Amino acid sequence: MAVSEERVTGVLREATVRDVDSIVALLRDYAEQGLLLPRTRQSVLEILPSFRVVDVAGRVQGVASLCILGDDLAEIRSLAVAPEAQGGGFGKRLVQAMLAYAADLQLPKVLALTYQEMFFSRCGFHVVEKHTLHQKIWKDCINCKKFPVCDEIAMIYETGV
Repeated sequence: MAVSEERVTGVLREATVRDVDSIVALLRDYAEQGLLLPRTRQSVLEILPSFRVVDVAGRVQGVASLCILGDDLAEIRSLAVAPEAQGGGFGKRLVQAMLAYAADLQLPKVLALTYQEMFFSRCGFHVVEKHTLHQKIWKDCINCKKFPVCDEIAMIYETGV
């Protein structure tokens, strides 16, 4: 692949330990805005196999992870695209990768807690009432600036498995 093509499309791949600092920095910017939960370097390392990144010319420009909440539900977490890379389809590619990963794991549903309802709708998700979801989804909420008043929208994708 030519370098110019890589800059346009990026490479979607599994995250490595060399990506951890870049992942933490990208997520920190959104966490400070109250859009994502904060992640420490150690917390990213502990779940590193669940992360995928979009690499553009050696720089992490997008990230997402998949958290298994039960034998029937996973959650897309830490979905972020660098501001300068937004609009390039990286977010959609990351979501598609997480959905494929969930299907490979035979998980029938994938959750997103989001402020981006239209984006996730275009990815095939539909809105659900939060009270219908596993209680496990709330275990990380104590780290959120908006706890206990969550204003995120709960959305579900059905993988068909």
